[in-house]
Amino acid sequence: MAQNKKKGKGQGPQPMTKEELLAKAKKPGEDARKLHPFYRGKIEVVPKCIIRSFDDFAIWYTPGVAEPCKMIKENKEYVWTMTNRWNTIAVISDGTRVLGLGDIGPEAGLPVMEGKSLLFKYLGGVDAFPLCLGTKDPEKIIETVKILQPSLGGVNLEDIAQPKCFYVLDRLRKECEIPVWHDDQQGTATIEVAGAINSAKIVGKKLDEMEFVLFGSGAANIAIGRVLRAVGVKIENIVQIDSKGPLHPDRKDIEAVKDEYADKWMLCQKSNKKGARTIEEAFKGADIVVAASRPGPDTIKKEWIKLMNDKPIVFATANPIPEIWPWEAKEAGAYIVATGRSDFPNQINNSLGFPGIFRGTLDVKAKTITDEMCVAAAYELAKTAEDKGLHEEYIVPTMDDWEVFPREAVAVGLKAIEQGIAREKPSRQELMERAETIIRRAREQAKFLMKKGFIPAPPE
Repeated sequence: MAQNKKKGKGQGPQPMTKEELLAKAKKPGEDARKLHPFYRGKIEVVPKCIIRSFDDFAIWYTPGVAEPCKMIKENKEYVWTMTNRWNTIAVISDGTRVLGLGDIGPEAGLPVMEGKSLLFKYLGGVDAFPLCLGTKDPEKIIETVKILQPSLGGVNLEDIAQPKCFYVLDRLRKECEIPVWHDDQQGTATIEVAGAINSAKIVGKKLDEMEFVLFGSGAANIAIGRVLRAVGVKIENIVQIDSKGPLHPDRKDIEAVKDEYADKWMLCQKSNKKGARTIEEAFKGADIVVAASRPGPDTIKKEWIKLMNDKPIVFATANPIPEIWPWEAKEAGAYIVATGRSDFPNQINNSLGFPGIFRGTLDVKAKTITDEMCVAAAYELAKTAEDKGLHEEYIVPTMDDWEVFPREAVAVGLKAIEQGIAREKPSRQELMERAETIIRRAREQAKFLMKKGFIPAPPE
């Protein structure tokens, strides 16, 4: 059971009761209700150029601004050095699949996109702007992204329901001149794979011999399976589960929509060598379950975990409530448990991936973000944690391990250069210096604003 920090006289840390754990789990939501209206949002635009007097506006605006405009007209490449486009991305969503809440609409999704933008800035030094679109039409989403390109260095698609998200991403990656990725696919896959790499080391197993249960068949777990295969996991050793049970060749419901759900139909044909037809059969003898499905608790049953192989690994990543509470998974015999929450050990969360990945992508002006770049980031994530010392409650870095973000950026940038999709080719040292400088600046800037009261302390 989880530990808290209270101590009795002459005693070590005492186990937290289930009531205390539940209260802890509810507190972030309670605080969010109070603090969102207090701050009236989480991000704003601030100047980055000198303003010594009003005379400087003649440089930054009219008449002086006409000169960079004319230079960019003659050579569009100047836009990368004369504007902030090089470091600007959009976080774009239609609000149709918002972190465990479903189709709640663009307005209700805006707090999530603002939070994403905050993490981009603080963790990766990336200037991100939340743009929630008032349409569910994939063609309109695609067209909107394409016409925004002149102002952006990249696009992070977020919380778009499947199968639309696959179609939108595939089209934009083909048709855009800037990198476009879907964080619920590639971002989630990156951190989950890093966690799997290190968990395998801790339990003394080999990835290519392990049996996986991917609990959920949404955008996240489809991408996780793809990236797992890229690091050596055998497709036949994966059992993918959707709302109707394991995927297998006799799933006529999926065959009927195989053109629309091509990835799921492929998995029906090639995965699940054990022939599981029920959830119990899927869990029996499995080494690891990676869940990205319906929020819990009790979405995953304790009795299923008891069917798993020795030293079972459970990633329960649904938000805001994991598919099974960590302490219940431990009671069922789980050796390693991870969730998507920061208030429990082993947070498997996209926030460890996207800031560093986009930092590296922007720093080499990559044309796209490939799965190979995500694999490079996953290995660097895993290595960062390993360098600090792995154990059952530390399988991936935390957001406090700030060095993970520049390390990821370097790994991603170098992979883009290797793949021939980078417009710039700085050295490893140059990439590290760039990433460290801009990330440190973002963090120090936030600390300064709090210290000086420009970001006020929350009410008691």
